[in-house]
Amino acid sequence: MGTIFYGGGGTAVHIEDRALAHLKVVISTKLRRGESFTLSWQHPENQPRGRSTLWLHPAIPLRFVFDDAEPTKLSREWIERLAESANSSGGIMLVPEDIAPAEDAPKR
Repeated sequence: MGTIFYGGGGTAVHIEDRALAHLKVVISTKLRRGESFTLSWQHPENQPRGRSTLWLHPAIPLRFVFDDAEPTKLSREWIERLAESANSSGGIMLVPEDIAPAEDAPKR
């Protein structure tokens, strides 16, 4: 389980290492461009039910910490889905790697 430390108070957000590695690529790209955006996720089962959102801004301190010493192999498709959501008005919505975007879902 990796951690994002955000802001001067070091707010800790725990995210699975593989997901965090993918988020790091998208978040770093957006912040490097000077762009602000939101990051939202559903709370894990071991936390109270609900969801959270962070406002990410280039001037706010941010640190990624991974439990695994070795970098994970990245999925281009997952990064692209996260990047597409980052560019939307809703910001990045962290979804599991195997969930297809809504427009790709089978029609009934």
